[in-house]
Amino acid sequence: MQISSIREREVNGSVHGTYTGQESGMTWFTLHILPLLWAAAGTSTWTRSSCSVPLAKQSLVDGIQVLMENSVTSSAHPNPSVLIAMNLAGAYNVEAQKLLTDKLMASDTADLTIGQLALIIMALNSSCRDPGNKVSILQRQMETWPPSSPDAPAPTFYGPSLAVLALCQENPKTALPIAARFAKILRFSSSPFNMDTGAMATLALTCMYNKIPEGSEEGYRILFSQVLEEAVKNISMRIKDNGIIGDIYSTGLAMQALSVTPKQPNKEWNCQKTMDTILTEIEHGKFHNPMSIAQILPSLKGKTYLDVPHVSCSPGHEVQPTLPNQPSPVPTTAPNITVIYTINNQLRGVELFFNETMDVSVKPGSVLLVVLEEAQRRNSMFKFETTMTSWGLVVSSINNVAENVQERTYWQFLNGKTPLNEGVADYKPSDHEHITANFTRY
Repeated sequence: MQISSIREREVNGSVHGTYTGQESGMTWFTLHILPLLWAAAGTSTWTRSSCSVPLAKQSLVDGIQVLMENSVTSSAHPNPSVLIAMNLAGAYNVEAQKLLTDKLMASDTADLTIGQLALIIMALNSSCRDPGNKVSILQRQMETWPPSSPDAPAPTFYGPSLAVLALCQENPKTALPIAARFAKILRFSSSPFNMDTGAMATLALTCMYNKIPEGSEEGYRILFSQVLEEAVKNISMRIKDNGIIGDIYSTGLAMQALSVTPKQPNKEWNCQKTMDTILTEIEHGKFHNPMSIAQILPSLKGKTYLDVPHVSCSPGHEVQPTLPNQPSPVPTTAPNITVIYTINNQLRGVELFFNETMDVSVKPGSVLLVVLEEAQRRNSMFKFETTMTSWGLVVSSINNVAENVQERTYWQFLNGKTPLNEGVADYKPSDHEHITANFTRY
């Protein structure tokens, strides 16, 4: 998931991101993928493959789960995606689980987007807590959700996808007309495909397809079938030779979607290859952001967001694993690296145009945020502001030019011409790397 996708999801209504306790204590985990019958729709059965985390790699999964759970503190912003992942995986840190649950239970719905509210409802359900009036609020919001224009960006549908999934799990009968309206709008959208949105829409509509109330018109089944077929086709077209689907940060949701959809993808999916590649990326330190861990952890534990209503909340099943001690880094006196940093705004309709470049010297291993801070210290032209999101800090303004949700503008960071796939607090530029912050529209 490119950093642009992160920001688009944040501003369009998602804070995202998604085992019962007994399963987490096993030495390895299998992603049980059962064949689903589409006899009613006249389609054939597709028997999916299964994949597992080998025993030798289990400590990697334990390690990122502990890292994610340790991010839950009294001062941290409550992230419902983290709680969903904790509950699906079987939480190790019971105190963190309770703290996060209580904070979400007490959350004010006044300023929440549709996606944020839906995630909180699912998070509370995964903790066996009654979300109360949050469900009726979400239902009213979706009933008045305005039809999107045909060229609306795909991430616009991410929050509503979460809402359809949450409402489906609460009451499929009342969710049915809402889901049908959503599916029709999504079906005629002409915007480019977005992996996270496509995967979440697949999960939501799969839930609805599986729970169509008896006696409902056949048109609902046909509609959901058609939209699912297109979504799965688009997901499967992005399966790479190494098993990654889209990119490493979108693969978790895509794995969930492909493991439950009743539609066969156009391209064969080797689940084990995907699992092995993800484990290698974890070993290389790619999953250290709590939100990125929350995205991938359910798939590593053989679960999906469709399992939220089935979580067992019996206490005392999990014991935090003993992880191998990591050697302390040896202090080095390596010379500073130089990062070339450019800020660019050539967007029409924005009064302040600029294109400025500076060479910034920082210590090796510094994250991009340090580069920005050093550039700002040396030249006021490079001043910036950040906003905290579920994915961490996002740069919201540079040189008094701020992102704008209504105008669909944001600051996109690139390495050369390639958008960064990590945030400024996570990405570590290399020596003489050219980083550009470009003000653009999505």
